[in-house]
Amino acid sequence: MFRLFYDEVKKATGIEDKFLRESEHADLASTVAFKLAKEQKRKPQEVAEELVEDFEFSGDYIGKIEVVNGYINFFASEEFFEDTVNAVLDEDFKYGGLKLGGEVLIEHTSANPDGPLHIGHIRNSIIGDTLARIFRKAGIDVVTQYYVNDMGRQAAMAVLGVKRYGLGEGKPDHEVARAYIRINADAEEDESINQDVEKLMIEYEQGNEEVIRLFRDVISKALEGIKETLETLNVEHDGYVWESEFIRNGYVDRIFEMLEEKGLLEHDGVHYIDMKKFGFDKDVILRRENGTTLYITRDLAYHLWKNENYERFVNILGADHKLIANQLSAVLEAIGLKPPETVFFEFVSLPEGSMSTRKGKFISADELIEKTLVEAKKILANRDFDAEEKERVARAVAVGALRFDFVRVSPEKPMTFDWKKALDFERQTASYIQYTHARACSIMRKAVENGYADLEFSYEHMDEVERSLILLLSKFSYMLEKVVSTLRPNVFAEYVMDVAERFNDFYHRNPVLVEDSHLRMHRLAIVDATRIVLRNGLELLGIEALERM
Repeated sequence: MFRLFYDEVKKATGIEDKFLRESEHADLASTVAFKLAKEQKRKPQEVAEELVEDFEFSGDYIGKIEVVNGYINFFASEEFFEDTVNAVLDEDFKYGGLKLGGEVLIEHTSANPDGPLHIGHIRNSIIGDTLARIFRKAGIDVVTQYYVNDMGRQAAMAVLGVKRYGLGEGKPDHEVARAYIRINADAEEDESINQDVEKLMIEYEQGNEEVIRLFRDVISKALEGIKETLETLNVEHDGYVWESEFIRNGYVDRIFEMLEEKGLLEHDGVHYIDMKKFGFDKDVILRRENGTTLYITRDLAYHLWKNENYERFVNILGADHKLIANQLSAVLEAIGLKPPETVFFEFVSLPEGSMSTRKGKFISADELIEKTLVEAKKILANRDFDAEEKERVARAVAVGALRFDFVRVSPEKPMTFDWKKALDFERQTASYIQYTHARACSIMRKAVENGYADLEFSYEHMDEVERSLILLLSKFSYMLEKVVSTLRPNVFAEYVMDVAERFNDFYHRNPVLVEDSHLRMHRLAIVDATRIVLRNGLELLGIEALERM
């Protein structure tokens, strides 16, 4: 709804987007008079007043306009607020959806399958999954993929470790990690292990059927455990694309041909690209002397495939991948292909220091989930739920705490996950939003129990607190558009939190189930509209909207 108001302002004024902004002093404000005043060497207030006189209005949603110190302030009309509440109530689950069209491939998580996901990986997963949910709500066809790194030294070490030591009875990704850690430790004392690993890498790339079966079996075991972890976090992928596929299907050969055609492929024992012409210090090696390719070679092939199959493709990568990602983009552009849009995120800090799967020094996502779940159960221990509901609510609270805290921080900022803060119902947390939604549900249940089923918004009864809340409810799809264009899901997380805070302000100031039937119906309409927006918003964040807490 806010977009309709925004577009009406643009149509009436002819003001460009860059001169329109949300404001604390108005529903929408323009700074265009300052630019024109500077050009004309006049006072912004005078210019703004002249501009307003020439505006032509034809819509229903602009209520009034004020000029204050050169700012042009726009305020929404009565009809806007009435239509917003009615639209939320009428559209219900569909509210906030858009029909932007188009398609996008989002590649996320893509952790090496040599062990379980650690807490850095799940920031990737949660950012990617949240973007996918928001893109779908915006009416875009979305495909999510996990790029399985089944080639290279790390994969070969995991495979050799499992071949030598076998797997225990534990969760398969953790068992693969134990074998991987053990083989790495043994390799420091036994050089023959490194020779065996190189042999495996060569045979796998050359297509040795027995070695392929061995790799497929071990990597699939790791993925089995990884998928289980992701499912716990409400994360799903539409497809798992294996690196080795691009060796087998000819896409790697096509990359070499394209580089040859552009005169970019150098050969001196190894095949490489001189990256100095692209502003990089070091060359990029694409094929070793033993004939095996490198990660970036297969990644170029994967992105050739992406170019041929999708109009838009987004990668979620850790900040430590910036160099190779920038090299990849430079090479893709040089051979006439579109580079990916990339969201870089900083990793989650740990008091234990840096993480290394090879040395066995990491905090797994499973450990973090379990610890958060235990604490959530403690918090909910005295709730009047049966055992089954208490377990379900605790899991929803624990997963919500993780997902919200991992997505609410801007991707480029480092973060520390503190489960005590993340589970605090009184702070800016997922628990707070879930509790606010449950509060709205409770009010609606009590209303029905008392026979107060009618909802009817009335502009005459609306005060400033309610006005502020409804304006925020109107911005749901507007916030989706922001995320689609900026790839910053934290913007939407902040929006949902703002709705929860604004609703609690309304709740504490304005009693809902009052004797005055007109006022009661008016406030119930606002409560139910907020309930719908919170529920729809939590769904896009991958968090269950609990009705009781």
